[in-house]
Amino acid sequence: MKAAFIASSIIGAASLVAATPAKIEARATSTSSGSLPTVTVKGNAFWAGDDRFYIRGVDYQPGGSSEAEDPLADTTTCKRDITYFKQLGINTIRVYTVDNTASHDECMSALADAGIYVALDVNTPKYSINRASPAASYNAVYLQSLFATVDAFANYTNTLLFFSGNEVINDDNTTNCAPYVKAVTRDLKQYRDSRGYRAIPIGYSAADVDSNRYEMATYMNCGTDDQRSDFFAFNDYSWCDPSSYQGSGWSTKVETYSNYSIPLFLSEYGCITNTRTFGAVAALYDQDEMTPVYSGGLVYEYSEEGSGYGLVTISGSTVTKKDDFSALQSQLAANPAPTGDGGYKSDGTASTCPEAGDHWDVTDFSGEELPAIPSGAVKYMSQGAGTGPGLTGDGSQNAGGQSSGTATPGSGSATATATTSSTASSTQSGAAGSIKLTKGEFSLAPMIFTGVVAFSTIFGAALL
Repeated sequence: MKAAFIASSIIGAASLVAATPAKIEARATSTSSGSLPTVTVKGNAFWAGDDRFYIRGVDYQPGGSSEAEDPLADTTTCKRDITYFKQLGINTIRVYTVDNTASHDECMSALADAGIYVALDVNTPKYSINRASPAASYNAVYLQSLFATVDAFANYTNTLLFFSGNEVINDDNTTNCAPYVKAVTRDLKQYRDSRGYRAIPIGYSAADVDSNRYEMATYMNCGTDDQRSDFFAFNDYSWCDPSSYQGSGWSTKVETYSNYSIPLFLSEYGCITNTRTFGAVAALYDQDEMTPVYSGGLVYEYSEEGSGYGLVTISGSTVTKKDDFSALQSQLAANPAPTGDGGYKSDGTASTCPEAGDHWDVTDFSGEELPAIPSGAVKYMSQGAGTGPGLTGDGSQNAGGQSSGTATPGSGSATATATTSSTASSTQSGAAGSIKLTKGEFSLAPMIFTGVVAFSTIFGAALL
């Protein structure tokens, strides 16, 4: 994030505002959408077959995250919006919340037919890591929901990637959550592989926190292959029009990550401090400036949800394009992705794990050490996750059964020592899911927990 939003101890709460659709009892599993090549990782780039793949897309959650609804299960809405995706000329949408009990076949097929991939957050408001108590919220009930979401989307050819988390670490005081985020990434990779799915890339979407962005990026790329992310992404609002490659600070970031060995991209961008002309697009897809290090990005966001970031407004079934829509459309048309390999690096070594310091408070699990997978979740590796909880489950953050052991680095298995706890605190605070409830000028991670949303102390900007 561009400024330091701090959300810490909870002192108040408000009920979630909307009920979610009734759960579909049949287990949802994906079937191939068939018309797009699958995307893989080689070196620090994505590839669709032999062609380098650049993410050129938008973040998509019509209705807003507080509704906790699945836009990919609503065929009418999905097909309506595909028309506008095609007009923009994008190839990817990011979706923050899905129902892992619903069918997504029709929407995913329609998206594939339109040449559009899906970058998917696997967390939901009720099933997410709680940044105030990460150990308790990292439990078997939580992982079962995430694994069920993988089951629901793994066989679609246009499932581009899975985000293991979004902005769980949003200041220096929450860096102690990093081992749990990394453990979730490891668990998702092991589940994907143990179930025989293709190597769908799995990684993390980070807040752009000046003081620890480099540490977080290197941490997710350090250690053994089974621990490392397949990619790393930033929610970056540092380019505010009018700006430039140098003026925005992007040139410095490219230099900083010039030797980073996995794909980097922007999981959110599009500052609204001034009128958006999306001048960032020209730099983002310029081979002389960014493509040797970055693989594109996703503009926040498709629909206006009260924060000023929308490219369109939606009223009932009517979609109205805003000036931002035309500006982005023009910039994407004028700045195609480069041909060839874009200057990518074909190989590279893992990063060095950051040491504890004033801005990196990771002491319980140092270096390559990670929490062991909760013992109750080990069976899913061989048996599968079964039916997911969808969006109407009881939630996971008070479920107990969390990890209390340390995994062996490089073991390649999920059988490290862990114990099960049968009790959990009745009060949760500071939970960070993979979606946003509000959006101000900067990227703000939500405080979400079962049935309740709360914000405590916020510094640096007012909520819009």
